[in-house]
Amino acid sequence: MRLLAHILALFLVCGPALAGLEDKVAATAPSGVVLVLDGKGNTLVAQNEDRSFVPASVAKLVTAWLALEVLGEDYRFQTRFYLDSDRVLYVRGGGDPFLVSEELALLAPALVAATGKAPFTGLVLDASYYPSGLRIPGIEDTGEAYDALNAALAVNFNTIHAVRKGKSVRSAEKQTPITPLAVSQFRERGPNGRGRISLAQEDPDVGVRYAGELLAAFIEQAGGRVEGDVVIGSVPAGLEPVHVHRQSRSLPEILTLLMVGSNNYIANQIFLEIGAHRFGGPVSLEKSQQAAREILTAHGITEGIDLKEGSGISPDNRFSTESLAKVLQAFEPHAALLPKTRAGSRYKTGTIPGVRALAGYVNSSKHGLVPFVISLGGNTGKTRFRLLRTLELGL
Repeated sequence: MRLLAHILALFLVCGPALAGLEDKVAATAPSGVVLVLDGKGNTLVAQNEDRSFVPASVAKLVTAWLALEVLGEDYRFQTRFYLDSDRVLYVRGGGDPFLVSEELALLAPALVAATGKAPFTGLVLDASYYPSGLRIPGIEDTGEAYDALNAALAVNFNTIHAVRKGKSVRSAEKQTPITPLAVSQFRERGPNGRGRISLAQEDPDVGVRYAGELLAAFIEQAGGRVEGDVVIGSVPAGLEPVHVHRQSRSLPEILTLLMVGSNNYIANQIFLEIGAHRFGGPVSLEKSQQAAREILTAHGITEGIDLKEGSGISPDNRFSTESLAKVLQAFEPHAALLPKTRAGSRYKTGTIPGVRALAGYVNSSKHGLVPFVISLGGNTGKTRFRLLRTLELGL
């Protein structure tokens, strides 16, 4: 009887309080989609929750969760190196999303130590792990960094960061040597002054060749040398790796950086690896979509998450609030991967034209860290954070 009385008292106190909170939510964004659950999956706040919505970069939350489910926290992307009897060096890309200059600075000395300092007579780049016709829905053929082409072998997110003044081009990063291809690409398509461009989508080989040039520059810094041509080809059958580079960043470290920078290229490299890891290479969107469906179904989510790609750049991605909230419940042990508000809530933003989304975990005084979903139309992103602050104060 005492327990029943206690529950009744909580209902009498919390019921009006939550109703008042929903009134504040409605006053801030009457047409907005909002859902907040408690730790047991009970609804705390709901407004227009039956509407499906375009998640934009909030989709990266689902990609991150799927990656941890399929790949695991200990997963490291790998790049393999082979050497034939003529000292031709072969590189087989494994879709490493963080093969950046700082990583090449770690890779090159270990490679030279494993192969010796005698010059390589050629450098052959094998990017066959990604089919040549692979294209990500929503990625357009522009020079914008967020439209960078996904590839099995690419450096610095398949972009070039440089400074152009007239015909003069220099690297905008002290850690990145300038290469002939980088100069020609930036002269052709880069802005005057400092900027970052994606490598040309109409010719995916450009990005692969740039990866080879930059790798050759780091090999030279490490005391080695590539004397022959840098070409695209295949690793000969029967060759065994002489060196395997494992990405220095763990998957959770990469996901943390992904959540902060919201890099579409990184998100889709990870998404593509999910399918290839589960079903075998080469990568394909279909394999990753199938893996996503299987994992979602295993967690009781049979509808409401339609992923066309893993970054959220495609406007054809479609989520329901209930299904995303269920994913957030499963992802909660990894909430610390997300950026944090001053009040301790964890969140991921999503922004494409006409879409302003926000999802994560409200840090509430009564319920602890609980999942929330917010989706708004329009072009102001401040309202979603005002709503989150309202939830922080009211829960």
